[in-house]
Amino acid sequence: MSYLIKGARIVDGEPADILIRDGKVAEVGAGLSAAGAAVVDADGLVALPGLLDLHTHLREPGREDAETVETGSRAAALGGYTAVCAMANTDPTADTAGVVEQVHRLGQQAGLVEVQPIGAVSIGLKGEQLAELGAMATSAAKVRIFSDDGHCVSDPRLMRRALEYVKAFDGVIAQHAEEPRLTIGAQMHEGRESARLGLTGWPAVAEEAIIARDALLAGHVGSRLHICHVSTAGSVEILRWAKARLRASGVTGRITSEVTPHHLLLTDAQVGCGSDAHPGSYDPVFKVNPPLRTGEDTAALRDALADGVIDVVATDHAPHTVEDKECEWGYARPGMLGLQTALSIVVETMLERIGWDGVADRMSRVPARIAGLSDHGRDPAPGAPANLALVDPAARWTVDSTALASRSQNTPYAGMELPAAVVATFLAGEATVLDGKAVR
Repeated sequence: MSYLIKGARIVDGEPADILIRDGKVAEVGAGLSAAGAAVVDADGLVALPGLLDLHTHLREPGREDAETVETGSRAAALGGYTAVCAMANTDPTADTAGVVEQVHRLGQQAGLVEVQPIGAVSIGLKGEQLAELGAMATSAAKVRIFSDDGHCVSDPRLMRRALEYVKAFDGVIAQHAEEPRLTIGAQMHEGRESARLGLTGWPAVAEEAIIARDALLAGHVGSRLHICHVSTAGSVEILRWAKARLRASGVTGRITSEVTPHHLLLTDAQVGCGSDAHPGSYDPVFKVNPPLRTGEDTAALRDALADGVIDVVATDHAPHTVEDKECEWGYARPGMLGLQTALSIVVETMLERIGWDGVADRMSRVPARIAGLSDHGRDPAPGAPANLALVDPAARWTVDSTALASRSQNTPYAGMELPAAVVATFLAGEATVLDGKAVR
């Protein structure tokens, strides 16, 4: 089907019409017309390259009670995403070609976003033996990113071997930076709030020590390293040092990193006081790994995202069932929903500093380059694949956890009014969202 988008402002540019035909952008200009094309009135809307999430938990196979590839894909499309990278902590673990191909096939069958599986670094996420990295890379899923997310690859020897192995196909090791011996029994950020609430603390140094070690390893072997969900001011300074060191020395290693929307907005104070929609202390909806940090950390993360020390925003979308989340804090699983709220949180916290071009860069163009998904992260231009999102920058909307597309409801933003709303999403030229509603 052909679409004629009328009057959209392309990123930070001037309004223009966009003609989509045969899965690609056929024409961009003023006063376009096309017989038989469905017309989309985009007056006042911003056209962005479709968003790409480097860090999504789709739970399938194994935990379809919390999420499926289809429900997670629908949430992603409604959030303006055209591609997501699905984490490996499924059951069975995505540590073989067979499992990553299953996830990839389920994404194709859903047809709502491109689902690119992430393979496990180690067998069963146990951190003992390398998984079948080469077999996953040459599989039909063409895996390029590998991560034990949820678990740190804490053995430096295994981490070095993984970094060396993926060089053969320009792969990336994405590290969950957490020294496990420093976080035994940890429940929240270690600091004033944890002491006041009597909860075992998760110290910032547990993250920072692993980032420093792995930055040195990546530089030593000349490989690609990506740091997941950076959460502390100290981590920012280590990343700043590591990137400057690589530039100065001419070392071939490349280091990138991500920050989540919730670490840009929320702090550890929420654990003790909640929010308007979640009043009171110890509400597990605010339990996440790495934990919510202090206001000083949040400010440092925003600065780092603005100046490029942190490269991208990734959701760490982590759906959980009611049984796993609405229970005592100590027994609750860590994680929050993020796909349908991520763009709005970034607009809320960062738009004034980076503009829509910066949003496109950190949520689409750079993630696509890291993932090696060349059909994504491209601004609407003649010949480009028609993967794009239309956003109403003037809209305000209130988060209703029961109305989200995810199979789970563990959002910390329930009842919160947020800016900017996704009006339409197009994947390979086909509408997956129109008028803010999923079309299939």
